Amino acid sequence: MAGLTGQWEQALSEEFTKEYYKKLFLFVKKEFSSTAVYPQAADIFNAFHLTPFEKVKVVIIGQDPYHNPGQAHGLCFSVKPGVDIPPSLVNIYQELHDDLGCRIPNNGYLNEWAEQGVLLLNTVLTVRAHKPMSHRGVGWEEFTDAVIRKISEVDRPVVFILWGKPAQEKAKMLQNPKHLILKAPHPSPLSAYRGFFGSRPFSQTNDFLAKNGVEPVNWQISDIE
Repeated sequence: MAGLTGQWEQALSEEFTKEYYKKLFLFVKKEFSSTAVYPQAADIFNAFHLTPFEKVKVVIIGQDPYHNPGQAHGLCFSVKPGVDIPPSLVNIYQELHDDLGCRIPNNGYLNEWAEQGVLLLNTVLTVRAHKPMSHRGVGWEEFTDAVIRKISEVDRPVVFILWGKPAQEKAKMLQNPKHLILKAPHPSPLSAYRGFFGSRPFSQTNDFLAKNGVEPVNWQISDIE
């Protein structure tokens, strides 16, 4: 697993010395040596590499990585260029279009969001091929909870976007009154029509950031030729 650097490394240094993380590291290493695991080892911490700790202004929380070949690359809901846009992201793009009028792009590659300070964080950072949630309960949740707590402690406004019950359970860690917490059903086809559509998270996020003197996010994802 490619290590963290900069302020992420400083913020999370205690986690790397804890027993659960040592066991997690060994578990993931063994998994990579014995079966197909996604994303690639070098991509596991991509969300942190693309969104430095000091630049985080929005956090979107997902569950675990996509489990089919070529999809996952370390950002929740995002897929590599050339990969079909997954159903949940199709719904996210539809809500983005309805909310802000953004054009629906021809790809699901969300690096542009990450580079603007949108931390696209799965609660579990690895998965066995074709076996969703197969790395649940091995230590990732403890690590990503620590990430969420560290961001919650910062003395600047941050928006936390919590889609679905697993993400919304993280709200109890978010006690800083400077932050905005937005909750809605998950954008998956099973639940998007139960309140995700029409929740307007993107305009609410940008309104909050602008009111607090923070540059809003340009949510428009560019087409890839």
